[in-house]
This record gives sequence, C-alpha cells and structure tokens, in this order.
Amino acid sequence: MDFRDDDLSHYAAHGTPPLPAPVRELHVDHAGASIWCGVYGEGAPVLLLHGAFNQSADWSRQIAALTEAGYRAIAIDNRGRGRSTLGTQPLSYALEAEEVFAVMDALDLPAASIVGWSDGSIIGLTMAMQQPQRVSRVFAFGTVMHLDGLTPLDMDDPVLGRMFNRVKHDHARFSPEAERFEEIAQAVGRMTDTQPTYGDAELAAIRVPVAIVVGERDEFVARGHTEHLAEVIPGAKLIALPGGTHFALLQRPGEFNRAMLDYLGDSVIMSA
Repeated sequence: MDFRDDDLSHYAAHGTPPLPAPVRELHVDHAGASIWCGVYGEGAPVLLLHGAFNQSADWSRQIAALTEAGYRAIAIDNRGRGRSTLGTQPLSYALEAEEVFAVMDALDLPAASIVGWSDGSIIGLTMAMQQPQRVSRVFAFGTVMHLDGLTPLDMDDPVLGRMFNRVKHDHARFSPEAERFEEIAQAVGRMTDTQPTYGDAELAAIRVPVAIVVGERDEFVARGHTEHLAEVIPGAKLIALPGGTHFALLQRPGEFNRAMLDYLGDSVIMSA
C-alpha cells in the first residue's frame, strides 16, 4: 500500500526519509553564491529542482524511485535554500536557471531531464527557453508561468502551516546560513511576488518535450492556467494527479513517482 500523508502531519513531525549517501557531492560557485548538489545513482541524468522555500531533502522518496529505476538523480539546492548560500544578487528565475547550468557544467553534463516542483518547474521551463539543447525533457509539477495563474491562498490552512514549520526547521538543520532565515524568506518572497511573467509567445517557442503536471486539488495554481500552459507549449502533455495538491510529491509519493517515471520513460518524440 502506498504511503500517504495528505494532511502533512507526518512531514511536519518527521520530514522526509534521510537522503542516501551521494555518489558525488559538490558546491559550485556561481554569481556570488555557493550552490550545493548531490548525485545519486548511475544512468541517464535527471535534475531535481525544488519549490520556493523547500530544499533537496524533500526529494528523498523521488531519489529512491529514480535510482531504483536506473537513473542518476541530481538534487540541487537553489541559492539560499538547503545547503546553498544566498549571495547578494536579487533572486530571479533567470539567475537560478543559470546556476543550474553552472552545476551541469561542473558535472560535465551536456544535457539532462528535469523534474521541477513549483518554482523548480519554472526554473526548468526557463532553462528550456534559454538553452533548449541542454534540456532533454521537463516534468513540470505545480507550475505557474505568469502571476495571473496564481490563486489566493488560505493562510489559515493547517496544511500550509505544517509545511512552513517544517521549512523553517529544515533551514536551521541544513543551511550554512541558518541565522539568515528571515532575510532569505524575504528575498524569495520578493521574487515570487513579481515573477514569473512569461507571455504566450515565449512559451510557444519552447521546443523541448514538456509535461505539465498538476494535483487536482492544487491550492496555488488556477486549473485554467495549467490547461492553458498545456495548450500553448507545443506538444505539451497534461497530467493530472487525482486527489493531489501542490504538495503531492510529499503527500502521495507513490502516485507522483509513477507519473514521473512513466513520463521519463516515454519514448514518444515531440512532433512540433
């Protein structure tokens, strides 16, 4: 039976299972920040890009599924999150895409598939626009490519409260800049309050295979926006996770992982 944690009570109390020992671990200096990544397993490379306030430890169940399936999972902490430092530059999705390319350079990776969650999916699609030859495909979960696609949040939702409490706990546990939590949260907030603002012309120019993936109960992203992304990005596949929310990879990892592996293993080539 699949593990489920729909109210995130287990996550709030225990977090996710510990990451395995990495095959390789490194810090990459880019634009004034030190960017951490861990490499797990061998095989075709898959980059894991986390959500706005989260960090790589949240991917532990996906890393286990990917390595068991014969992939090389590469988890990256965005600047200011997890084991990476913040630096001094204002945050932007373009900057964070550049730092992922810098990690790929350090690993001698000409190209990789991307699994992105929320902000990580925005970064993945930004990479597909910037350097499409380096992006094999994007599994974009919980993505919003324009601020108009966001829905108002119920800040009294206990699930959100549990999420943010765990985020703060894990920052203190993993970050080399634990004392800068409020500063980092404000920096991330300034970015997410003003970005992304991609238009249809930019999205329609994407020539990389893309899956737009959404939990059917996503509390952050309007369903109409998700459907629009799948329509405007050439050849994009729309995948809905029944019963899932914006945190489906944590709440229902078995269902999330099956969808992820099915897409990564799909040999269909985008015709657009």
